[in-house]
Amino acid sequence: MTSPADPPAGGDPSGRKRLKLLAVTACPTGIAHTYMAAEKLQQAADGRGIDMKVETQGSIGAENVLTDNDVRDADGIIVAADKDVDLARFAGKRVLSVGVSEGISNPERLIEQVQSAPVHGGGSGGGAQSAAGGGGAGGGRERSVAYKALMNGVSYMIPFVVVGGLLIAISLSLGGHTDPKGGLVIPDDSFWMHVNQIGVIGFTLMVPILSGYIAYAIGDRPALVPGMIGGWIANTGELYDSEAGAGFIGAIVTGFLAGYLVLWIKKVRVPKFAQPIMPIIVIPIIATSALGLFFIYVIGKPISWVFEHLTDWLSGMTGTSAILLGAILGLMIAFDMGGPVNKTAFLFGAGLIATGNQTVMGMCAAAIPVMPLGQGLATLIRKRLYSEQERETGLAALFMGMFGISEGAIPFAAARPAQVIPANMLGGAVAGAIAGLASVEDAVPHGGPIVAVLGAIGGVPMFFVAVAVGTVVTALATVTLVDISERRRRGEPLVGGSGGPGGAGPVLAGVGAGAGTGAGAAVAGGGVGSGAGAPAKSPAAPAPSAPEPQKSPAAPAPSASSPAEPSADAAAPGDEVLSGYLTEQTVKVQLAADEKEAAIREMAGLLARTGKVADVEELVRTALRREAQGTTGLGEEIAIPHAKTDAVTAPVVGFARSAEGIEWGSLDGTKAKLIFMISVPEAAAGDEHLRILALLSRKLMDPGFRERLEAAPDGAAILEVLREVR
Repeated sequence: MTSPADPPAGGDPSGRKRLKLLAVTACPTGIAHTYMAAEKLQQAADGRGIDMKVETQGSIGAENVLTDNDVRDADGIIVAADKDVDLARFAGKRVLSVGVSEGISNPERLIEQVQSAPVHGGGSGGGAQSAAGGGGAGGGRERSVAYKALMNGVSYMIPFVVVGGLLIAISLSLGGHTDPKGGLVIPDDSFWMHVNQIGVIGFTLMVPILSGYIAYAIGDRPALVPGMIGGWIANTGELYDSEAGAGFIGAIVTGFLAGYLVLWIKKVRVPKFAQPIMPIIVIPIIATSALGLFFIYVIGKPISWVFEHLTDWLSGMTGTSAILLGAILGLMIAFDMGGPVNKTAFLFGAGLIATGNQTVMGMCAAAIPVMPLGQGLATLIRKRLYSEQERETGLAALFMGMFGISEGAIPFAAARPAQVIPANMLGGAVAGAIAGLASVEDAVPHGGPIVAVLGAIGGVPMFFVAVAVGTVVTALATVTLVDISERRRRGEPLVGGSGGPGGAGPVLAGVGAGAGTGAGAAVAGGGVGSGAGAPAKSPAAPAPSAPEPQKSPAAPAPSASSPAEPSADAAAPGDEVLSGYLTEQTVKVQLAADEKEAAIREMAGLLARTGKVADVEELVRTALRREAQGTTGLGEEIAIPHAKTDAVTAPVVGFARSAEGIEWGSLDGTKAKLIFMISVPEAAAGDEHLRILALLSRKLMDPGFRERLEAAPDGAAILEVLREVR
């Protein structure tokens, strides 16, 4: 990685050994930030006369991979990553692990710090586990590590929830029948019983998996065993004399306890001969024993006592208002979805069936499906708030909800407990109260629409009313709370706001000044609302409302502020750059928008000029969902929003400038003045578009290139500058 002018034999003119550093960069999406950090670190090293090799772990796979020889000769390794990076290969070397934003913002400081970083002991975990000094340290970094650990556990748990829940639902629907004593029953030794048992195994494993992989993200491999066993203990109430285990909430607790316990044990100094067996024998045994016994004797006994007395308290409520009792049972059913609070309410209702009181179980039966149905509905009505994996999980949750499997909502509650659990409880309380008011009855200890279909429900119409109303309340409360949370995280105002699908904004939409996007809000030309603070005075901002704007003769006109901008039919094959993805058609000298969502809409209208955009609104929604996952503002006054969606028929790239800059949540706090928008179909062949994005990200780190791009007087001159990207 040295230049021809470097002195031979790896030295400098003074005869000192030239410092050799390595780096690994990675971000969750594996696109722009990965390459921006790599280029920044490389530039900082070159400026100091340091040999540097950077491995990028992007969407197209690892590039410039570090070899064993590279590691052997290195004086230190910088890992700038927001996802797990295997550090086992760096054993015995100084390793500094930070977030990818540190690699972009403070490359010089990282180069200084890695020279005195601790020697890595041989574990395999990685990512932003340790902060760079200064502003990156402290509580914010600890919260970031805790959040990533939680999401790591949730991501591994989701397949177990989906597979287990769907197999149970299928077996109940095709092989089950109602039984007053056993609920929905499947004949023993039947084919569907075996399918059901396989599903039960998936459900049994999901809680230990959640706990284990939370612990793994914090304490690496030695924490996996205590995390999983701790999660199993938390979910198995018999070990501490409880009819109901601690459920997924207990698993989250044991996951964090196991992870941080292992970290603490790792700090204990042991003789050198014992070090090799510490991570595989000593640490797992000590941590597992300590955590298991702590849960059984310290945490478990109080849990058992609380829920035993909670059952007694519910028994005393049976003579009170049916609406109040239904609301309380609904709150409990929805709180932890199969956990101790849920099971206490469920067992209370099931126990009264034998006494002839079927109304209490009717209240529970109406509340049981509300959580998965509500969370599934939320992913449909506000898609941009959810990742692709969450939307797929939402569809599975809808199916599980139909069969009374409340655990289908656990992945959502584990990922966003502060927003999802209150929304679940509100919907559950409403469903339970309506069922109590209508004296709905359930003759079997099970819930959900399936029991009504199979004839176990008395008062079927009001049962479905209760379920439907509770589901809608849960969905609306969830999207409102999640939207507010995302806005606070991005530092956006809670008034106005984005309309989302159908124009339904958050509760506070439309309050205050500016162009909001609640129902009926629109921008010039009858387009869709453009978000909080979108300027009503920008008639030139293209916001096409037709599904196929490229076929309309009235294509978006050039902005009045950019008379030199090319017309929609001015492009010629010779003007194409970036492999033909960007043409003179998709260049805009000056954006009219002055906030992010409006800018994305304007850029989408720009891309539509090519005839490659089939659905402008879906393109906008996909780009906004990507922004919700993490800003595409890269710093240095650059933003590269991108979307992978079938709203486009072929890869297309647009570029526009903003003289005043647009607040984009960039890592360095700068406003975006140079904005590229990249969109490709879901089934785009190959990874060429990602390679172009990598080249573009690296080139944009050149200050001279950025200056030329900003100074170019018109679209043709801009294209001439962009031809430098190779």
